Amino acid sequence: MKIAIMAAGAVGGYFGARLADSGHDVTFIARGKHLEAIRDHGFELRSELGDVQLKNVNATDDPAIVGPVEVILFAVKLWDTVASAQACKPMLTDKTAVISLQNGVESSEIISGEFGAEHSLAGSAYVSSVIAEPGVIQHFGNFAKLVFGETDNQKSDRAKAFLKACQESGFEAVIPDDIQAALWDKFITLTTLSGVTTASRSPIGKILADPDMAKMYRAAMTEIAAVGRARGVNLAEDIVERQMGFAATMMPPDMTASTLKDLEKGYRLETPWLTGAVVRMGRELNIPTPVNETLNAVIKPFENGN
Repeated sequence: MKIAIMAAGAVGGYFGARLADSGHDVTFIARGKHLEAIRDHGFELRSELGDVQLKNVNATDDPAIVGPVEVILFAVKLWDTVASAQACKPMLTDKTAVISLQNGVESSEIISGEFGAEHSLAGSAYVSSVIAEPGVIQHFGNFAKLVFGETDNQKSDRAKAFLKACQESGFEAVIPDDIQAALWDKFITLTTLSGVTTASRSPIGKILADPDMAKMYRAAMTEIAAVGRARGVNLAEDIVERQMGFAATMMPPDMTASTLKDLEKGYRLETPWLTGAVVRMGRELNIPTPVNETLNAVIKPFENGN
C-alpha cells in the first residue's frame, strides 16, 4: 500500500515507521533538521515493542513530488490543518483516504472542507512518543493503537485495506461501529487531562489525590460529555465514571498532558482546539461549561507560546 505520512512527527513517525518496516511504500513528509537527519542517516524508532531502523527512506518537504497515494496519515499540529491539507492535494486520487490522527474532534470536518467529504476519514492515535532527536522517534510504554473510520460509519474497502496494512505492521487498529463516539471518548479524557494538568501545573496523581482538584477534574469531564451529547454524539451513560477509573488506575501518577510540556518549553499550544473548543461549542449549544471556561481563561495567555 502506498502511504504518505503528513507529517513525520511523534505520532505520524511512529506508525509510519511500523508500516514502512513491514514493506509498505511509505513517504515521510518532514522539514528542517528532522528531514536532513532522515535523509542522511535514515529513520529510527526506539520502542519496547521493537526497534526499527529504516535505511534509504523516502522523505521530502514537498508533498507535490510524492505522487498519488492510497492513504495519507494526517498528523500535523491543529493550527497547521488548513495549510497542510492544501499542500497534500497533489497526492490525491479519487479514492485516496485522508485519515486525521489529530487531537480534537473537528479536524475531519476541516479536512472535508478542503478536500471534499469523500476523502476524509476520522481517526485517533493512542500512543506516547516524542521526537527524541532529529530522525529518531522514542516510543514510551507498550501500547500503540489507531482507531479510524469513514465519517458515515460505513466499512469501506479502503478502510478495511488500511486496517489490514496496520495489522500486517504489528500494531493494533480498530474500525469502530461509531467513529464519532470513539473520537469523543478520547476527546473527553484528553481535553480534561490537558486543561487540568496545564492550568494546575500538576500531574494526574496529585490531582486525583486532592479532593478539590479531583472534583474539578470530574466536573470538567462531565461538562465535555454534556457538550458531546448536545451535538448528537451517542456517548455511554457511564463514560465519566469509566474515564475517571481509567485516570486513577491506568495513567501513571506523574503523567501530564503534552500541553503542559509545550507550555513549559514556551511552544504554541493546541488549547483552542481542546478546552477552548469545549467552551465555544458549549456557548453555541447553550450548554454551561464553567469549569472549562475557567481552565481556558487561565491557559489562554500562553496559547501562542513565547
